[in-house]
Order: sequence, then C-alpha cells, then structure tokens
Amino acid sequence: MTVFDGDALDAMLTGIPAWSGDPSAITRTVEAPDFMTAIAIVNEVADAAEEANHHPDIDIRYNTLTFTLSTHSAGGVTSADVDLARTIDAIVNGRSSTPA
Repeated sequence: MTVFDGDALDAMLTGIPAWSGDPSAITRTVEAPDFMTAIAIVNEVADAAEEANHHPDIDIRYNTLTFTLSTHSAGGVTSADVDLARTIDAIVNGRSSTPA
C-alpha cells in the first residue's frame, strides 16, 4: 500500500471532512449522547474493522471517542485508512452523536 503524501491526503480529506491529520495518521473525535451509545459505536466499528482486517486506535473517555487511523505496516495513511474512515462515518452518522 502506498502512503498518501500531503497533497493527496488533503484531497482525500475533502471527502471525509470530519477527519483531520497528516500523512502519518488521521483522527476524528465523536461525542455520543451517553456512555452506552459510545460503546455501541465502538462495538460496531470493531465489527467493521475485523471485517476489513484493518483496526483503528480508539480512545474512550466516557461519551467521547477519538478514532485514529494509520497503516502501521506502510508507515502512514493509505487507502485502507480512508476506506475505514468512511465506514466509521457511516456508523457514527447512523447514531445520535455530534463532533466533539
């Protein structure tokens, strides 16, 4: 997999505006209405990540979730990260949550 350079990543991020970052990693923070909803989101993301065989770093702070994506074996952000970011967006958008 090829790591996106800065310009290519900027172009990709226009399609996933809730995400930000640089060629080393992209991040999105989500605030769920409560802890149980946050954990339900994490569980759905875990299922999608297993299916894709690509796993995010997830920080859970009560109802605030921060997802970080990077293809460690490639040394930065690849198409696998952008694909999973889109999947996470679909999961989050299907729940009651707001950007933190």
